[in-house]
Amino acid sequence: MSQEDPSGYPYQPYGAPYGDQPPPQYGYGYGYPPPPRNDGPMANAIVSLVLNLLALVSCCNVLGLPGAILAGLALSRSRNEPQTARTMVIWSWVLFGTGFVLGVGTFLFLGLNGYLDD
Repeated sequence: MSQEDPSGYPYQPYGAPYGDQPPPQYGYGYGYPPPPRNDGPMANAIVSLVLNLLALVSCCNVLGLPGAILAGLALSRSRNEPQTARTMVIWSWVLFGTGFVLGVGTFLFLGLNGYLDD
C-alpha cells in the first residue's frame, strides 16, 4: 500500500516534518500590544497604608503610625520619584512587620508568664 494520493501527489502528514521551522507568528492579534502598567509602587503603597492603619487601630501597633506616614508619602511621590517611593514603601513594610512580630512576642511573653490568667 502506498502513501500517495490518487491524484499522484505524495501524502502530507500533519505538522512540519522533523527539523523544519514552524510557521512564523505575526504579532499578537489586532494592533499593537497594550503598554506595560507601571503601578508597582502606587498599589504597594496603598496596601501598606491600609494595613499599617489597621494595625495601628486594632492592635495598638505603635510602629503602624510611622509606617502609615511613610506609605502616605510614598503614595504622593509614586508618580514623580518612583525609586524614592519604592524605598519608602519597603521601610513601611519593615515597620509593619517589626510591629507585628513585637506584638506577637509580647502576647506570647505575657501568656507564657501567667500575666493573662484570670
